[in-house]
Amino acid sequence: MASKLEHSSQHTLRGAWRLIPALMLAGCMSLAPSDVTPAPPIAARYPAEAATDTPLAASTDWPDYFTAPQLQGLIRRALADNRDLRIATLRVEEARAAFGIQRAEQFPTAAAQAAGSRALMPGDLNLSGQPLYSSQYQVGLGFNAWELDFWGRVRSLKAAALETYLASAAAQRAASLSLIAQTANAYVSLCELNERIDLAQRTVASREDSYRIFKRRVEVGSTSRFELTQVESLLTQAQNLQAQLEQSRAVQAHALTQLLGAAEALDAAAITCNDDAILPTLAPGLPATLLTARPDIIAAEHQLRAANANIGAARAAFFPRISLTGAFGSASAELGGLFESGSRAWSFAPQLSLPIFDAGRNRANLDLAEARRDIAVASYEKTVQTAFREVLDALSGLEWLARQLQYQEQNLAAQHERARLAKLRYDSGATNYLEVLDAQRELLNAEQQRVQTRRALLASRINLYAALGGGSLSAATPAANP
Repeated sequence: MASKLEHSSQHTLRGAWRLIPALMLAGCMSLAPSDVTPAPPIAARYPAEAATDTPLAASTDWPDYFTAPQLQGLIRRALADNRDLRIATLRVEEARAAFGIQRAEQFPTAAAQAAGSRALMPGDLNLSGQPLYSSQYQVGLGFNAWELDFWGRVRSLKAAALETYLASAAAQRAASLSLIAQTANAYVSLCELNERIDLAQRTVASREDSYRIFKRRVEVGSTSRFELTQVESLLTQAQNLQAQLEQSRAVQAHALTQLLGAAEALDAAAITCNDDAILPTLAPGLPATLLTARPDIIAAEHQLRAANANIGAARAAFFPRISLTGAFGSASAELGGLFESGSRAWSFAPQLSLPIFDAGRNRANLDLAEARRDIAVASYEKTVQTAFREVLDALSGLEWLARQLQYQEQNLAAQHERARLAKLRYDSGATNYLEVLDAQRELLNAEQQRVQTRRALLASRINLYAALGGGSLSAATPAANP
């Protein structure tokens, strides 16, 4: 009778183990909604198109766009040592590890088990009246509470973790692109400040010469002290402008040093650049290209997919949950009898959990998942709209700043001529020094504005490269096995 019972038990255990692959296949079901990306709320074309024979930003690596050796060196330092980018990279590692943990949940956890116990029961607690010693030893292989994923809850959580990992990887690429643009903008800002400081220094030197001449004239009585105060006013204005620009250059150098992650401030006065050498013309392409080129849009899309997967997990919580616990090994009252014939032992304990009353917890979890999905949709649409606006801003900057620069070049030439003529009129006695004072002040302003507009035009080219997802199509995409 015992032999038949043992044979029946073994047959039941073998049948249970054979059932596991079939139950695993049943877990392919998912209650998550379909991944449907919302239609982008943007126009089909940009108002202004660049020449079609110019390169696309998304397929142009940053070294091919920022060709100045000095700028390339700064960007490489920033990509290697910037702390914000380092944090973003570590976030990717964090998300990948979290995905690995969640992926492991769909497989049973097997563990070797060994246990031993020895007990003494006093005689007054057993029928024999004598102390009894008992021993038990077990070894085997078991798994604990492995969930059979009939409704795709575990698979949905794994899919959400995967999408979060991919979103973090895209966010890291977006951080890299942003860092490249910030470094380039800081670089051209230092170029602008250095050029403006050079103009201010030359102006100060020229006006110091004028001040010495007029001071000598006052001493010999050939001119009035009033004109000397006018010359002194011009000199102090130029000196004050130089001091302001020196402060701005120091602040900008500190900002660039932080971007580079450097311990010591760089030599800001050594920064020089050439407009044509660093920023060629780019073609914006079509707005639809942004959906695959901008890393922040790709990250938002992965976050939307993760939100959909979480809805599937929340829906699956309404259905029964089945988990298996089992073990197979050997047991004996004697340590030496563990592996002898007849010591085989096994256990198999399926468990079914059916939610009946949870005070609305599952319903609230589903509502929360759906609300977060709606937030992800709105966030995705806003990201697309922001990207579209940034491209439009950069394109309008290229067009109108180029016109402004053209007009300022003409104005600067006119101011030079005006200052020259005013000086000639004053020397001939046809006018007072106020006319010269006004002409020189306007000339300095025109020189400074021209340099500022050139820097703004360069910044528009940099911003266009970043807004179009510069170099993103050639960037490596992380892979993960589902």
